Amino acid sequence: MNAFARRGVLAASCCAVLLLQACASVPAGATVGEDPRDPWERWNRQVYTFNDAVDNAVLKPVATAYQKVVPSMARQGVDNFFGNFSDAWSFVNNLLQGKVENGLRDMFRVTTNTVFGLGGLLDIATEMRLDRQGEDFGQTLGYWGVGSGPYVVLPLFGPSTLRDTTALPLDTYVSPNLVVDDSAARVGLTTLGVVNLRSNLLGASRMLDDVALDKYNFTRDAYLQRRRNLVFDGNPPSQAEERFDLPEAEPKK
Repeated sequence: MNAFARRGVLAASCCAVLLLQACASVPAGATVGEDPRDPWERWNRQVYTFNDAVDNAVLKPVATAYQKVVPSMARQGVDNFFGNFSDAWSFVNNLLQGKVENGLRDMFRVTTNTVFGLGGLLDIATEMRLDRQGEDFGQTLGYWGVGSGPYVVLPLFGPSTLRDTTALPLDTYVSPNLVVDDSAARVGLTTLGVVNLRSNLLGASRMLDDVALDKYNFTRDAYLQRRRNLVFDGNPPSQAEERFDLPEAEPKK
C-alpha cells in the first residue's frame, strides 16, 4: 500500500470514528441546527472537540516548544519559505480570476524572493512594497459563482466549507513537497509547516480561550466572515441576499 493509500485509509477511519461519536451525543446546552450556514452542526461540534483534544495533546505543546527554542529570525525564515510557495499558487489563482495585475505582483514576489531572498527565506519583495495577494482555489471557485455551501469542520484540518473542502486537495498540493523527491524530507517539511503554522496561531488561541463563551460558534463565525471577505475582496454582499445552497453573486471586480 503506497503512502497516498495509507493516508486515505487513515482519513476514512478517523471519519468513521467521528461519525459514531457525532451520532452519540451533543454537548449539553448547545443549540444545534438553527444557523442556516451550519446544518451539520451536530457532526461539526464532535469533530471540533476531537480536533481540540488533538491540538491540546500534541500540536499546541510542540508549537509552544518550537516558539521558545527556535529564534524568531529562523521562524520568520520558515514563514517566508512556505509563503513563497503560497505566492506561486496565488499567482495561478489570480490569473484564473482574471486579476492580471495582482497575478503579476505575485509573480514578481516569487521571482524576487527566490532569486534575491535565498530561495524564499528572505522576504525582499515586501520591502519593495510588493504586497502578498493571498488567493487560493477556494477563493477562485467563489469568484466564479460557486456557493460556499454548508460550514464543515474537517478532522485535523479544522474549519472549512463545502466549497473550500473541494478546493483543499489543490490548495494543499502546492507546497515545498513539489520540489522534493525524498519521502523522509517530505514528511519533515510537512511537519515543519504544520508546527510553524500552529506556533503563529498561539496568540489567537489564547485570545479565543479568554473571550469566547462558545469557542465553536466564535471560530465558525470568524472563519465564515473572513472567507466571505476574501472571496469578495473586502466588499461582500449583504448576508440577507446570500443563499448557502446556491451559487453566490459574482464578486465585484
